[in-house]
Amino acid sequence: MPSKITFGAVTITWLGHDGFLIEGGGRSVVIDPFRVKVPGRKVDVAFVTHDHFDHCSPDDLRAFVDPAATTVVAAANCSRALSGLKAKEVRYVRPGDSGEVSGVKFRAVHAYNVNKFRAPGQPFHPKEYGGVGYVVELEGVSVYHAGDTDFIPEMRELGPVDVALLPVSGTYVMTAEEAAEAAKVISPRLAIPMHFGAIVGTVKDAEKFRSLVSVRVEVLEPEG
Repeated sequence: MPSKITFGAVTITWLGHDGFLIEGGGRSVVIDPFRVKVPGRKVDVAFVTHDHFDHCSPDDLRAFVDPAATTVVAAANCSRALSGLKAKEVRYVRPGDSGEVSGVKFRAVHAYNVNKFRAPGQPFHPKEYGGVGYVVELEGVSVYHAGDTDFIPEMRELGPVDVALLPVSGTYVMTAEEAAEAAKVISPRLAIPMHFGAIVGTVKDAEKFRSLVSVRVEVLEPEG
């Protein structure tokens, strides 16, 4: 399996778990790098979906963040974890926020659990916790990174996206079957499964997801 794929004018590299590097037109972004196995490359924008350690990893982010040139866009609940990170700018966002940085457009969208609980009535990722996913547009290609989420009603309101990066491992996020339902609603031109192989889940979850959807699916191998 490859670790990267070219779609339109962008190259998407899976860094493992929920981490991705997206490059195109001389610009680059990283999303949720965690336990990255190869040397980091400085990026224009670094996105963080929420403050859990496997998504908001200051040590991994430092490998990608140029203190003089990189803007970090992170969920508001990351403010404490990222307080010591040196970057050109750190923007904290909530679902519904949008903007543009270095020619990269983005929207922060909802990401939360509806049926994954740490205890009765206590979701791992409550809606009010403020975790986000992102729709990032680079070189005319829109990429939806779902963050840690279940299949939620807001996915029906995303609008067209070219590429959907969807968690498939269950336990804390969608199962392969739930991710397949999400893919049917989102209807991307390409779907890439994530959130397996590091904390929970295996490539079998990714292959199960692939078997359940009619859209194009690419299962990637972590870089390195």
